[in-house]
Amino acid sequence: MPAKDRFHDNVKQALINDGWTITDDPFVIEYKGLRLFADFGAEKALAAEKGDRQIVVEVKVFGGGSFITELEKSLGQYSIYRTSLKRTAPERELFLAIPLAVYQDFFQRDAVKDFIADQQVRLLIFEPTTEEVVEWKS
Repeated sequence: MPAKDRFHDNVKQALINDGWTITDDPFVIEYKGLRLFADFGAEKALAAEKGDRQIVVEVKVFGGGSFITELEKSLGQYSIYRTSLKRTAPERELFLAIPLAVYQDFFQRDAVKDFIADQQVRLLIFEPTTEEVVEWKS
């Protein structure tokens, strides 16, 4: 199994604080002989609707040397997970969890906004110190 990201436990607690139940840690995606490991599977009961909302969350810190290299890896991983989930667990929505500071510093750049929009990446923006979900962006 891959190593946990630095903010793994912070995101997990932020989801719990936001009313989510962690169902899988990690969330295993098995697809045509491949075994992939996303950070979390979670669900939340919806009061206004019947049933639950189910998500898969992949945590990214962007703490490496090059933001662009980290973004390239993250978008590639997100794409592979999204394709695999579409075929194995289509009821689940995939989110990329990023720290608020990274969102404010890097994800506000016009080029990055275009990449995120074109790749249809859903973001979960979290504050690591307070362990809270700041915003969901679809």
